[in-house]
Amino acid sequence: MLRAKAKFRIGQVVKHRVHPFRGVIFDVDPVFANTEEWWLSIPEELRPRKDQPFYHLFAENETSYYVAYVSEQNLLPDSSGDPVEHPDILDYFAGLEGDSYRVPPEQHH
Repeated sequence: MLRAKAKFRIGQVVKHRVHPFRGVIFDVDPVFANTEEWWLSIPEELRPRKDQPFYHLFAENETSYYVAYVSEQNLLPDSSGDPVEHPDILDYFAGLEGDSYRVPPEQHH
């Protein structure tokens, strides 16, 4: 299996290509690593390929905060410069700089 190179990076602010939410990437899977049940719950005409990076996001929409799991094909960079207000962000990241949150030095691997 080919290992895809991630287009987006940890800390980057992104938005969904179709659905009205945005978020901060806090983890990346090189290929799909969720349950088959989750994948099959997506309508077939919208179901993403499994052989691409999938991103874990601290996500927000107009009414709530949550964790999202999104395929690379469904993400776009968010260059608005607006902070993401998800309450867990400050547990993982330092301040917002441009389009990304800084990963504190003690978090680097």
